[in-house]
Amino acid sequence: MNDYGGDSNTRLGRRMLWLAAFGMLGALYLFFSMLDSGGGGMVSSVDSNGAAMVVLEQDRSGHYVAEGEINGKAVTFLVDTGATDVALPESAARALGLQFGPRVQVMTAAGPATAWMTRLDEVAVGGIRRRDVRASITAGEFDSILLGMSFLKHYSLQQQEGKLVISQRQGALIDE
Repeated sequence: MNDYGGDSNTRLGRRMLWLAAFGMLGALYLFFSMLDSGGGGMVSSVDSNGAAMVVLEQDRSGHYVAEGEINGKAVTFLVDTGATDVALPESAARALGLQFGPRVQVMTAAGPATAWMTRLDEVAVGGIRRRDVRASITAGEFDSILLGMSFLKHYSLQQQEGKLVISQRQGALIDE
């Protein structure tokens, strides 16, 4: 024994134990981080005819999430073919500096809600861009920006085996 309260083998053993514990915590963090990502993803490309297309992978919840832009500012969309418009929560609309137009009543999945109509200068998802898109700003308690039919109706949508392909229709112009 030495004057420091234990022999050097005991101290080395404790250090190794702490090192193993920290290593295990790091491995668990990485494992759960990969699980949390849910397997969703987005690929943007051009088909053989030169038309832009976006391929989205379903996440663990069965949703399609896409990184995109509103008026040149980065946002995350939840694709919602049941939403009439691109729909934003009030907090996101304020952060993006959007104009609040006429106040209207809308029907949401949670029931009736108050909303304001607005126009978005540009909405982009991958290589697909659309100008002058109708949108609604909802005062309700949701935090997702819904990529609704006011944008999606201009594109071809195909869903198969956990993937959603959004592409320009054959012969369509980008701002038809």
